[in-house]
Amino acid sequence: MVGQLSEYVKALTSELSEKKIDVNVVTYDDRLTGETQESSGVKTVRVNNPVKTHIGVLTWVLTLNQEVERVSANLYYDSNKKIDLINVFDWHFIPAAVTLKNGLGIPFIYSIESLEEHRSPTANSSYNMAIKSIEWLGFYESHIAIVKSEWMKEEVIRIYKVPKEKIAVIPSTQEATVNKILKIYHSIREEPRNKT
Repeated sequence: MVGQLSEYVKALTSELSEKKIDVNVVTYDDRLTGETQESSGVKTVRVNNPVKTHIGVLTWVLTLNQEVERVSANLYYDSNKKIDLINVFDWHFIPAAVTLKNGLGIPFIYSIESLEEHRSPTANSSYNMAIKSIEWLGFYESHIAIVKSEWMKEEVIRIYKVPKEKIAVIPSTQEATVNKILKIYHSIREEPRNKT
């Protein structure tokens, strides 16, 4: 549990589990690895990075995604291919989500907490551009993007030229958050998809 995003994901997944939705969380931990059944009913699988030395967060993220892909694919096959969708929070796991979408036919949602343009507004190095390209890939490949405010929706449209119809605004502070997210999940689940 690090930061506000982890608190949001924990609350959301606990509420989904309370509504009898099977929830698997794949996340990073540098010490603990393996599967845990949380008291909320959520199955959490923690992975660490197989590559121990990195020159920056970008190489760390890209090598960690191999483990995220492997564990997520195992969850998919262990569930008898009954994983309906993936919800990725922020850019870090976009490469894994794109691979799983294209390799296994699992649609994904890209939930945005922040954008590189805001985290590093004056940086246009190749490093920042690489992160921006991963964010762009998330918008391009995802079924829908979820943001928490109208301002962020406008920023996503301005920076990445994402069609406004592809963005849902769901503030994290309102009581109906989980129901709105479930409505999006159900709409994606009901759409036909290409299974391999």
